[in-house]
This record gives sequence, C-alpha cells and structure tokens, in this order.
Amino acid sequence: MGNFKKICVFCGSNSGYRKIFSDAALDLGRELVERKIDLVYGGGSIGLMGLVSQAVYDGGCNVLGIIPRALVSVEISGHAVGEVLIVSDMHERKAEMARRADAFIALPGGYGTMEELLEVITWSQLGIHEKPVGLLNIDGYYDCLLGLFDKGVEEGFIKPSARNIVISATSPKELLEKMEEYVPIHNQVAPSRSWNTDEPVTRSS
Repeated sequence: MGNFKKICVFCGSNSGYRKIFSDAALDLGRELVERKIDLVYGGGSIGLMGLVSQAVYDGGCNVLGIIPRALVSVEISGHAVGEVLIVSDMHERKAEMARRADAFIALPGGYGTMEELLEVITWSQLGIHEKPVGLLNIDGYYDCLLGLFDKGVEEGFIKPSARNIVISATSPKELLEKMEEYVPIHNQVAPSRSWNTDEPVTRSS
C-alpha cells in the first residue's frame, strides 16, 4: 500500500496491569513519528490512548482525537494534545476515524477496541475500504482472537483469503513494514463504489 500519511490507532482507555502494554503504546507513537505519520485516535488522554497520542505529539506530528460529547468528561483528563473533534455519538466517531485514516492499528484494549477493530475488518471484507488493518499483538494479548479467526476459517465461516485482511506482528516496526506491503487478495462482498450511495432505496414485492 506504500506510505501512510495518517494512521488510526484503536487502543484502551486503560493502561493494563503490566508495563509492557504502556511501553508498546509509546514505542508505536515513536515509530509513527520516525515515519512522519500523523495520528487519528479516539481522543482520550488516559490509558494507552493518552500515551500513544502524547508520544506522537511530542515527536512533532499531528494528532487528531475524535470523541463523543458524552465521553469528554470521562476520557479526557486535563488537556488533550493536538486537535480534538467532538462528535455526537459512537457511530459518528468510528465513521470519522475510518474516513480520515489511511490504515488502522489496534493496540491491546477492551470491548471498545475489539469492536472498532472488528468493524474495520468487516468493512474491508465487504469492500467498503481497502486500507490495511494491523494488530499489535503484545506478549500474546491477541493470540486467542487470532486463534478464533483461524477457527472461523477451519469451520467455514471466514474465507481463507479474507483471513489475510488481519495483519499481525509483535513490534510496531515489523507491523508497519507488513502493512506497507499489504495487497488485498480477498473477494470483496461488494465493490467500494456500490457503497457510495447517499439515499436509502425502498423495494416492495
């Protein structure tokens, strides 16, 4: 896919119990700076979100946080770095993050991180986008999820070619190198142009 200008990072509003997760967030931020890649993320200043955004901002790259109004008082402590776009709800948050980024990376996180990750994987499968989706698998955190994807292939629920949508690595440098080489090989459910319709169509029998 070549060079990225902006990458969306999904990650936890918590830091996890072990320092290895915080270190990974900082390492990813520094790797983005090294490659002069701007950050799009969920807008929080706490947890892994706060660490990766601060690292990118301190390195001189642009940071755009996108956060629903209801979560501003929950996920922003003190001053957020960079630009903050306040949106109406979670759906708008995810749509804006997806629209503004050239690729996606998931750090360890909870339900919200996994939901964001699975949505952009699904959108790739459907043909809504062809952007690389990376999973930073720190200390085996996502081993079970990757195993579940493999089980889906084994049981006939995920096509083998679609399994390749998910790019995983254990370090930011390796992950970004893999993402730069990514070429979609799966059959999209529908071409991207068919998703670019503005109005609903009603059909009757």
